[in-house]
Amino acid sequence: MPAESHAAAAIHAHQFEDAEQQRDAVTLGMWAFLLTEVLFFGGLFTAYTIYRWSFPAAFALSSHHLDVLLGGVNTVILIGSSLTMALAVHAAQVGGRGVVGYLLLTMLLGSAFLGIKAVEYDHKFAERLIPGASFLMRDERRPAHLDPAGDAVVAAGMASADPGVEADLQHHAQIFFSLYFAMTGMHALHMVVGLGLLAWLVLAARRGRFSPAYSTPVEIVGLYWHFVDIVWIFLFPLLYLIDRHA
Repeated sequence: MPAESHAAAAIHAHQFEDAEQQRDAVTLGMWAFLLTEVLFFGGLFTAYTIYRWSFPAAFALSSHHLDVLLGGVNTVILIGSSLTMALAVHAAQVGGRGVVGYLLLTMLLGSAFLGIKAVEYDHKFAERLIPGASFLMRDERRPAHLDPAGDAVVAAGMASADPGVEADLQHHAQIFFSLYFAMTGMHALHMVVGLGLLAWLVLAARRGRFSPAYSTPVEIVGLYWHFVDIVWIFLFPLLYLIDRHA
C-alpha cells in the first residue's frame, strides 16, 4: 500500500470507513452550520431592511456618520484575507510548505480588520453615537427640512428643529446604530472565533498534521472564513453607502 494510503488510513476516526467518508461528513456538517449562520444573519438583514424602508432619511443621515474610508479599507483587508486563506488551503492540499505562512498572514489581516473596527467603535463613543440616554446625533451639513416621505433630516445640531421631529430623528437614528453595533459586533465576534481556529491550524501545521492525504481541517476553517468575509461584503454597502450620492 502506498505511503499516502497508509497516512490516509491513520487519520480517520473509528466511526468512518475511510478518510474520504470522514471528509465528506465533516464538510456536510460545516455547510449545515453555515446554513444556520445564514439564517441568523438573515434575520438581522431583514430587520435592517424593514427599518431602513420605514425611516429612509434618518438611516441615510445616520450612515453619513460612518467612516467610509475605514470601512473600505477593512473591505479590502478581508478580500485579501480570503485570498491568503485560499492559498493556505491549496498549500495544504498539495503538501506545500507555505501553509503556516499563509495562515499567519490571514491572521494578521484578520487582526488588522478588528483593530480598525475598534478604532471605528472608539469614534462612535467619542461622538456620543452609542444608543442610550446620552445618544445625540448631529449633522451640520444640511439645513433642517422634512423628507418627502415624512421622515426628518435635521442639521446644525437640531437646535432649530421642531422638538417632535427632533425626537423622532434621534429615536430612528438610535435604531440605525443599534442595528449597526449588533450586526458589526456579531460579525466581529465571528472574526475572533475565526482567528482562534486559525491559531489552532498554525499549531497543527507546525506539528506536521496536514498532508495531501489529510487537509480537511484547513478546508473546513477556510469555508468558515470565507463565509465571514462574505457577510462583511453585504454589511459594508448596506451600512456605509446609504444615500452617498446626495
